[in-house]
Amino acid sequence: MTALSVVVPGSLEGVRVDRAVALLADVSRSAVDALVADGRVRLDGKVVSSRSTHLHEGQTLDVDRPDEEVRTGPVGDPTVEVVVVYEDADVIVIDKPAGLVVHPGAGHRSGTLVHGLVARYPELSGLPAAVGSEPDRPGIVHRLDRGTSGLMVVARSPEAYDSLVGQLSARAVSRTYRALVLGTVEGESGLVDAPIGRSVSSPTRMAISRKGKEARTRYQVEQRFTTPAPTTLVRASLETGRTHQIRVHLSAIGHPVVGDDPYSQGRSLPGATVARPFLHAYALAFDHPSTGERLSWSSELPEDLAAQLALLGE
Repeated sequence: MTALSVVVPGSLEGVRVDRAVALLADVSRSAVDALVADGRVRLDGKVVSSRSTHLHEGQTLDVDRPDEEVRTGPVGDPTVEVVVVYEDADVIVIDKPAGLVVHPGAGHRSGTLVHGLVARYPELSGLPAAVGSEPDRPGIVHRLDRGTSGLMVVARSPEAYDSLVGQLSARAVSRTYRALVLGTVEGESGLVDAPIGRSVSSPTRMAISRKGKEARTRYQVEQRFTTPAPTTLVRASLETGRTHQIRVHLSAIGHPVVGDDPYSQGRSLPGATVARPFLHAYALAFDHPSTGERLSWSSELPEDLAAQLALLGE
């Protein structure tokens, strides 16, 4: 039996106990549920009966867990190709291909970008404990969906992790995407400001929800096409970083991303050649964690998206 006893720091004020235990004890959320059900989680000596209990600074959190529930980080897999466009002692900038899952999760316990990163940068495997992140997501500060290609940054040191998380929170990281959407977008630019939460009807999807988290996406029209059907190429910039944010927001204004079946509203592009959402993270910029210098990168459309674009007529 392994015991954990910590005084709740200010950084965990208001955090749910299941989230805090998962982070502090390196156990899965499902394992936390079992710990709570078994009466093995206590606050100030009292057994916690609900996993949604919120913590307060200064409380004493005690957790008893079997040793076998300790989580370990992913093992490196050198067969996973990692396209690096920049690296130094603090950060790694990746150009992720479509189809590659970023980190382990349900249904994807191997073959992810993280497995490839750990094989190439073994020091990442020791990063989670230092920064308090999930053990199976070493260095990951933001994600791209499996079907989305393009640029993302990975922290290579605890200091870089804290800096990048802070910049993301302060909206100082610039992330811009190119997306081909169905229909003719009115005007030359716009802002979608609508909260996003988990879909009630489909847990794997996100949706506009009054109970969701604040979400804002700016977009600008780049090019319009009329054949084989009206479509618009837009540049979309994230002001927040919610799951599926661009896909949900563009669908909400009546212009779903081409090839994005979950959010397409039953619409499609006749003769489409892309087998995934036409969404590419083409520009990334942030302040270097050590030097403070503003760095930026861009990525051309991959072959499958460029080929689809070439088939459209204005």
